Amino acid sequence: MSEPPATWETGSPERLYVITGGRSGPSTAVHLDLVTLVVAKVAARPEMQPEQAAILRMCQSPLSVAEIAAYAGLPVSAITVLVGDLMAARRVQVRPPVPAAQLPDLALIEAVIDGLQKL
Repeated sequence: MSEPPATWETGSPERLYVITGGRSGPSTAVHLDLVTLVVAKVAARPEMQPEQAAILRMCQSPLSVAEIAAYAGLPVSAITVLVGDLMAARRVQVRPPVPAAQLPDLALIEAVIDGLQKL
């Protein structure tokens, strides 16, 4: 038995083409990866594209691009296009995640251990 045909709501290629305007990447020069954090600067407006309005509602507190894609049920590539458009319109702010703390120099750790052992 064959699967039912994809509908507009289930993520058909036609829907994704319309949502992204046929683009496959963001219109901004900022690189957006899976862990880039997005936070809304403005509230969603009724005249906005529904997917962009949903992103603004979701991002009242920072969310990663991967989380937005999961919650929206859209591919990451489509989300990067939408977030790029929101960035160009100054409706969201993006930033890389806080980097993990750098480990101290191994020589420093050994000096501290040596000093503690001499106590």
